Amino acid sequence: MTKTAMQKELVERVREGQPLAIARMISRVESGAPGVVEEIAELYAASGRAHVVGVTGAPGSGKSTLVSALTTCLRRRGESVGVLAIDPSSPFSGGAFLGDRIRMQDHAGDQGVFIRSMASRGALGGLSRATADATAVLDAAGKDYVVIETVGVGQGEVDIARAAHTTIVLSIPGTGDDVQAVKAGVLEIADIHVVNKADREGANRAIIDLRGMLRLSLAGAPGGWAPPVIPTVAASGDGIDELVQSMQAHFRALVSSGELERRERAMAAARVTSIAQALVVDRFRSYESGRRFTSLIDEVYRRELDPFSAANALLRPSA
Repeated sequence: MTKTAMQKELVERVREGQPLAIARMISRVESGAPGVVEEIAELYAASGRAHVVGVTGAPGSGKSTLVSALTTCLRRRGESVGVLAIDPSSPFSGGAFLGDRIRMQDHAGDQGVFIRSMASRGALGGLSRATADATAVLDAAGKDYVVIETVGVGQGEVDIARAAHTTIVLSIPGTGDDVQAVKAGVLEIADIHVVNKADREGANRAIIDLRGMLRLSLAGAPGGWAPPVIPTVAASGDGIDELVQSMQAHFRALVSSGELERRERAMAAARVTSIAQALVVDRFRSYESGRRFTSLIDEVYRRELDPFSAANALLRPSA
């Protein structure tokens, strides 16, 4: 079988939802394997049906536990789920510290659930460059929901809003996370707020404060959607049904208001921009060992050329 035929077979097996094919395709995405761009292009054309949900929040807020409970609830409703858990990258290997083998063990063996850990690889927004491609793979594979769990690194978490239809922001009582969310701009990107570990002391105060801040800051929100504040105890499943109902209500509101089209256009723009930036970086790297790059750097070093002119020179095709 030729390489092209093998690629076509792999794409077809992904579209059939075969877990091993999905895993192999995401591995190819992460490694930038030869031919993967064409494969993703074909899968992208078959995507666009999944409800993409982003889950973010400070470390220790219980994101992984909540995603597991969310998956359980969706499965009870007959929905298939793909989970992308974006983990901190090892500074040495570039791999994820936390692997999918230790995550969400309750779903092992469930053919309706696919879970994959992906390394952030230093991405400032907590999202791997390959996240969007992996989302398209799971979408094309027929998953009803794709849940992206982010690293939880602070202000850069706003990037999740450019990759998901519905963004869920977690906070927990007693740590000041609700105030920190305002500082980080996370208040504005949340479609649904969750106060997790709501059985802790101070939970009611945190919920009241968060609702008060939302009333002050979100008048005239896009599509007329008023982000709810939902208390949950993910470890026991309390509040998860209400969370799923809110997710589904939010998606219906996006459709009925026309906001879904605007949001998907913004997601497409963010993805194209990200790919273009990556291509530029790759192009620069190709010059690192070449005479042109070295010559320009020498000129900048000697103050014979300013950095802006040097960067523009790199972007122009060589004569």
